[in-house]
Formats: sequence, C-alpha cells, structure tokens
Amino acid sequence: MILSARQLASHLEKGLAPVYLLSGDEPLQLMEAADAIRARARDEGYTEREVLTVDRDFQWSSLQEAAGTLSLFAERRLIDLRMPTPKPGREGSAAIAALAEAPPPDVLLLIQTGRIDADGMKARWVKAIDQAGVVLRVWPLKLDETRQWVAERMRARGLVPEPEAVDFLAERTEGNLLAAAQEIEKLLLLRGEGPVSLDDMVQAVADQARHDLFDLVDAVLAGDARRSVRLLEGLLAEGSEPILLLWALAREFRTLEGLAQETARGHDLEQAMNSRRVFRQRRPLVRRALGRFGVAHWQALLEDCARLDRITKGVAAGEPRDELLQLVLRACGRPLLQRPGSASMP
Repeated sequence: MILSARQLASHLEKGLAPVYLLSGDEPLQLMEAADAIRARARDEGYTEREVLTVDRDFQWSSLQEAAGTLSLFAERRLIDLRMPTPKPGREGSAAIAALAEAPPPDVLLLIQTGRIDADGMKARWVKAIDQAGVVLRVWPLKLDETRQWVAERMRARGLVPEPEAVDFLAERTEGNLLAAAQEIEKLLLLRGEGPVSLDDMVQAVADQARHDLFDLVDAVLAGDARRSVRLLEGLLAEGSEPILLLWALAREFRTLEGLAQETARGHDLEQAMNSRRVFRQRRPLVRRALGRFGVAHWQALLEDCARLDRITKGVAAGEPRDELLQLVLRACGRPLLQRPGSASMP
C-alpha cells in the first residue's frame, strides 16, 4: 500500500501494518510520520524499540537476529531501521524482503530512508513492503502546497494569519518545512495565539539569526572551508539547533549523490537537475561541486550524516557541534580527522 503523508493519520486510526517504509527528502514530514507510527505502536503495546543504522560496517544478519530475538521485557517490539540511501544492496534487499514477506509475530518494522526513484520502486524489497505493509513517500512541497501547509500549521497552533503573512513565510522558507515550523513556534512564543498580520510575520522573521542556513550550504558546495566554518560557528553561537543544520546539509548531499549517480550512468546533468527540482540560480554551484567530487564522496558524507543523526538523538557517543565541524570540513574536501573506522582520508 502506497500512502502520502496526509493519508497516514486515517490509516493509523484503523490499526498498524506489520512493516512501514518511509521514503523522501523532506525531513519534517518524515520525522512526524515516524513519530506518529511509533506513538501508535506504543499505544498497541510495542514497548521495546531497537534502532539499527545501516553504515559501512552494518551486518544485515543483525536485522534478522533482531527480528528473531525473544524479548524478556516486552511482548511486542519495534525495529527502527535507518538507511542513509535507499540502496541496501543484494544482501540487504534479500533480508528486508524476507522479513516483509514473512513478518514475525509481535514485531513491527519501521524503515526510514532517502527518496526512492522510479527504478528503486521496482526493487524486490520495496515491492515486498508494498504488498505486506505501507510505503509512505514524502515529496518536497510546491509553493502552493507550502502555503496551504503553513496556513494549516498556524491555525492548528491557534494563530489566525492573514493570507499575506502565509505567503511571506512560505516564500521565505522555500519549502523548508522545518524552518517554517520553527518560525511558527517562535511567533507563537513572541505574540501568543490570535491574528497574525504581514507586519507581525516580517518582524518575527527579521529577528532571526544573522547568518543564514542556506549561506552555509552554498559555502560548503563552493568548497570554501574558511567561510563555511565561520558561518557554522555563527549559526551555532546564535542558537541554531544542530539537527536543523544537519538536515540542510544532508538534504544537499542526497541531491548531489543522486546527481552524481545519474551522470556516472551517462545521464544528462541538466535533465537530472530538472527532475530533482534544482533551482536554476543554484545550478552553477551544483555543477562545480559535482566537478570536484564523485559518487563516493557524497555517499561517504551521507554515512557521516547518519552517524551525526544518531549523536544528535543521543544514541551514539559524540559532541554534535564538533561532529558538524568535521562534516563541513570533509564536505569541503579539507578533513581534519579520519572518519571513524577508516584507514585513510577521503
């Protein structure tokens, strides 16, 4: 069964499927979808949760072992599998498909990964989940959809926005729903519930950090390590959450990894950028980044992002700010330290 993010709530009201695949490159909708599934699972007695993250050292046998292990503390268990890219390989595809085709009783499998393209949707493991459970695909919203999302989000939080205020926030955040959600929460704290005019919205947004998140992303793509570090330090000093900075970087790395894959297969880069909705004003910067590094570089950065995601969530050791600095420098091609478990610099 293939669902959209809007359809998930009504589906969960009817009960849980044995397996869920959440795919896409819009982090807030993915995060909230995963939260909704986990909340429903807790309500239905899935009181034990095991998080597995696919990285270079991941053994697919651990997924089978987790599914088959009897718990001493809970009758029902949730296995939360994180994949930085939707390409588990032959062994991973077989392991996921086997679990989806014969799901163990009292085990719920939740898989979170990046955007799956049309070819990926034909993979055996995706088809197996489609037959046995739910495939939820999340796409970045178009401007009109973003306006609707912003308006609904504000009304749900007790705000009554003028249409001009909604338009301003939607255009200012350019489809970044996490940034839009943070602005809405900030506005609520500053002004409380009630009407929101365009002037109110402009004033609230004008008070945000001087260093723009997207300036950091552009500096990283340009390979400007000095400016990237300066922007990163400024954003952190002004209170930007590491998870938001990670989202922006990981989103860009996923796009670049996909573009690098397509060009390596001989596809036209311009057409590939069209299909991935790369803004035209950013295409020269994307071309330069792809000219400096190939597929392996962007894949390695996505693995770094997966590790940093675990650190920010407190399930892996490390300091998020230090790891963000390392990530930015590696992305610029100027690493200070080796990746954990690696024998040489990238």
